[in-house]
Amino acid sequence: MDEHLTIRFGKESDQKYLIEWLLQPGVLDGFPLHDLREIEDAARIWVSYSSQHAVLTALWDGVPCGIANLYLQPYKKLAHQCLFAIIVDEKMRGKGIGTKLMKDLMALAKERFKLEFIHLEVYEGNPAIHLYERLGFEKYGVHKHFMKDKDKYVDKILMQKVL
Repeated sequence: MDEHLTIRFGKESDQKYLIEWLLQPGVLDGFPLHDLREIEDAARIWVSYSSQHAVLTALWDGVPCGIANLYLQPYKKLAHQCLFAIIVDEKMRGKGIGTKLMKDLMALAKERFKLEFIHLEVYEGNPAIHLYERLGFEKYGVHKHFMKDKDKYVDKILMQKVL
């Protein structure tokens, strides 16, 4: 892996980067968020998992460039699995950051939290689908017309990977 890239546990202070990345042009096409209030709320929830060491932040030459988290389940019957989310700064895509974050997140999920599988929700047309497939995620369902954006319906694709 490139010597410029390091991964550390996420911090609450990473929230400002997450908000910045979610506000980049076109990014909200892949997230069901609508405005700054929703983005700030989602970012607060996302980084709140840092208190459980369930958030990873990618750094390029020491500067945050991506973040991923596990939405850990508080209920015993659901604790064997969880949803996750990931985002990489648009200026840093194509450098292997997403792949490294995903591999480290999967290792964290399996080793630290003893998860049996992780799953994600991705919207049709999102180019990250290819990354997920390359890493062994399989589609297990489609929620038709899940999101409505500017009078256009978008399907949500459900994918998972056994760890």
